[in-house]
Amino acid sequence: MTRPQRILLKTTIPTLEDDWHVGRFSLLADHLAGLTGGDGAALYVVTAHDRIETPAGDDADLAAAAEGAYDQLWLFGVDVTGALTDADCAHIDRFRGRGGGVFITRDHQDLGACLSRLGALGLTQHFQTVNPEPDVSRRRIDDRITTEISWPNYHSGANGDFQAIAVDEPPHPLMRRADGGPIRYLPSHPHEGAVGPAPRAGVETRVVATGTSQATGVRFNLAVAVEEAGRGRAVSDSSFHHLCDFNWEPARGCPSFVCETPGDGLARSPEAMSDSRRYAENIAAWLAGAV
Repeated sequence: MTRPQRILLKTTIPTLEDDWHVGRFSLLADHLAGLTGGDGAALYVVTAHDRIETPAGDDADLAAAAEGAYDQLWLFGVDVTGALTDADCAHIDRFRGRGGGVFITRDHQDLGACLSRLGALGLTQHFQTVNPEPDVSRRRIDDRITTEISWPNYHSGANGDFQAIAVDEPPHPLMRRADGGPIRYLPSHPHEGAVGPAPRAGVETRVVATGTSQATGVRFNLAVAVEEAGRGRAVSDSSFHHLCDFNWEPARGCPSFVCETPGDGLARSPEAMSDSRRYAENIAAWLAGAV
C-alpha cells in the first residue's frame, strides 16, 4: 500500500490569536486529512503549524521539509513583516529540488510579500512594493469599499459568498470537477491579491482560473500552475481566503481587524461549496502527481 502524502500547512507568522494563525484553516486541514483512496486508506497526513523559529531565527519546519519530513508544503503568506529568512527560502528551494510540491498563497497589497523571494515560483506573486504586476494600468485600487487597503485588491465579493470563475477548456487538472467538467465557483473576498504567469527558461507557468471584479468588471488571475525543470510542482494562488475557515463558514470567526460584513452565499450553495472543496482536493492531488 502506498503511504499517504505528508502535507505541512504552514503560516508565515507565529501563533497570534488575533491574526490569521493556522487554526483558522482547520476546515481545510480536516478536509484533506479525511480524504481516502479507492482502498479506503487515507491519502494525506496533515500537519498544521504556525511559524516556529530556531535560535537562529529560521523556521524549524521548513528546515525539516528540506530534509524530507514532508511531501507537500502549503505556505500561507499572512505576515506584513517579510517573515521568510534567506535560510527559509533555501530550505524551500531544496525541498522543491527533492520533488516536494508547494502551494503558496497571500492576500491584498503587500500581505505575504516574502513569497516573492521564492525564485521563479515567487515571481508569479505580485505585490504593491515588490514585483508589482507588469501591466502598469493594473497598479490601481480596485476595491473602493475598504479604503485603508490599497492595490492589488481585486474585489470578488464578500467573505462567506462565492464568485463565478472562468476556466479555459480543457480545464487544467487543478480546475476539474469529479465528472471532468470545470470548477465554476470559488469563495470570494473583498480584496484579493495578484498572481500571474512568469515564464523563464525551464519554467512553465499557466493561469488556470480567472475571476471578475464586482467593483470594476476587471478580469484578474486566481491561480497559476508552475512546472519547473528539476523541481516539484507548485501552485500560486491569489488569496488565502479561498481556503480559510471564515470564508467557508463565517461563524467560525475572524481577527478583530476584519471590518467587512460577511455573506452566507457559500453555505447556501452546495454546488459552490463542492467546487471550493474540490479545488483543495485538486491542489493536493496535482502536487502529489496523482492527476
